[in-house]
Amino acid sequence: MVKIIIGESESGQRLDRFLRKYYSKAPLSAIYKMIRKDVKVNGKRAGKDTMLSAGDELSVYISDETAASYHEERRQIRVKKNFRVCYEDDNILAVFKPYGLLTHGDAQEKKNHLANQVITYLADKGDYVFSKEKTFAPAPVNRLDRNTTGLVLFAKNSAALRDAAKMIREGDAVTKHYLTIVCGRMEEPLFLEDFWTKDEKTNTVKILKSKPSPNGKAAGDVKTVKTNAFPQALGQVDGQDFTLVKVELITGKTHQIRAHLASAGFPLAGDPKYGNPKANRLIAGKFQLTSQFLHAFSLTFERGEGCLEYLTGKTITCPLPENLERIKKEIFK
Repeated sequence: MVKIIIGESESGQRLDRFLRKYYSKAPLSAIYKMIRKDVKVNGKRAGKDTMLSAGDELSVYISDETAASYHEERRQIRVKKNFRVCYEDDNILAVFKPYGLLTHGDAQEKKNHLANQVITYLADKGDYVFSKEKTFAPAPVNRLDRNTTGLVLFAKNSAALRDAAKMIREGDAVTKHYLTIVCGRMEEPLFLEDFWTKDEKTNTVKILKSKPSPNGKAAGDVKTVKTNAFPQALGQVDGQDFTLVKVELITGKTHQIRAHLASAGFPLAGDPKYGNPKANRLIAGKFQLTSQFLHAFSLTFERGEGCLEYLTGKTITCPLPENLERIKKEIFK
């Protein structure tokens, strides 16, 4: 038999979700078999949707050998910090993600990504004690593409992670603004409501002007991107028009800003996937920019919830990195 005492970071989770994290190598069928036959919470049988509280004792009636086979050894990975802190309190951390850094790891880069850098930073401060945690690690609640710069919000404890993720998911609790330069003269604001679908093979998004049939591939949702063009910020480089644009992202799908603005006739300057090849060559030659000019510059908490209620009305900002600020000034004199 295995005994597990639920800590603060595990409280507020459903029993099945906790066990899926704790025994991460166990088949899903084994997890639910455990709940039906082999698990008691504080000495009593409990359903899969039982909410766990700090101090609860789980008795898991499986052998030590079986428990060991279901466990994936947790290793603390230490990596060098390559981000800047924009805001921090006891619950959340907002950081500047630089160009070229993944928010999460992928098949090619499993170690040096922003999430591991933040965990290392918090561990060094003593805000995260790896040895005391069974399933929780500080985690981002939004993400940016590798070559998009700007604000990424992290939760430092499980309660903050649940509340922040809920706020982001609801769409109207947190306003996310981006700054970009687009090709062309955008003299009026846009409000894009198109649908989209993703090609997994090419990792590109296709914009659809109408919703596909119910039997077709699932598309994205409406009310995706708002833009505010700055009429005074119209620039030209060697005959190519550019506009400085503020974008409000309402949902957070893959490549959403890039694909939607390109579909509307205003591709992002430097964007290799959706951009204007001629303008991109110009941008690369003049400014040595070979990726999209896109920066997440502010997060506004319209409504804080739960343990983050105190954030209501707060705005966190992140200035443009030096190279993008230089490009902006040179184009929009």
